[in-house]
Amino acid sequence: MPCFELIKTHSVHLKIVHERQTRHGDYRKAVNGKHEITVNANLNKYRFLITLVHEIAHLVAFEHYGRQIKPHGVEWKMTFQRLMVPFIRPEIFPHSVLPLVAQHFRNPTASSDTDARLAYALKQFDERKSDVYFIHEVPNGAYFRLKNGRIFQKQGLRVKRYIGLEVATGKLFLFNANAEVELVPVRES
Repeated sequence: MPCFELIKTHSVHLKIVHERQTRHGDYRKAVNGKHEITVNANLNKYRFLITLVHEIAHLVAFEHYGRQIKPHGVEWKMTFQRLMVPFIRPEIFPHSVLPLVAQHFRNPTASSDTDARLAYALKQFDERKSDVYFIHEVPNGAYFRLKNGRIFQKQGLRVKRYIGLEVATGKLFLFNANAEVELVPVRES
């Protein structure tokens, strides 16, 4: 399998870790010179693959171009594209996701989450709790809670992002369409 070959070729020590809210994966070169990549355990197999190749692209780009390059600069983008090409096939990605993956890798971003269409398509393969909704599914005026407990009222749409009024502060925040939230009954807010 090409994925295993990438790990073996680059002598990667791969660790599967508990979910981190701020990242799907991470690459580090240890003091002893070994390459360590961590990937969150809660990712579906498609997001796991993209994340793993993303992190291996950091390793390869740093080795090829030197450590002075920007982490998500031109060199990394070219490396990530090249490493992903063997995986952008219908045998690997489902037909509903494949065109979005191909489009994304014409100019990959630091996080596939910033590509709202791809992120939403990938989330369809996540295990989702029955009480969790995407913000685009929440009706205007309804109250919702984030994982951190903060409560908002959905105000509508601004271009591509949804507006939420934080109940505690009265401040407005913008949310990507695929932000996962929990509906809150009116009396709880």
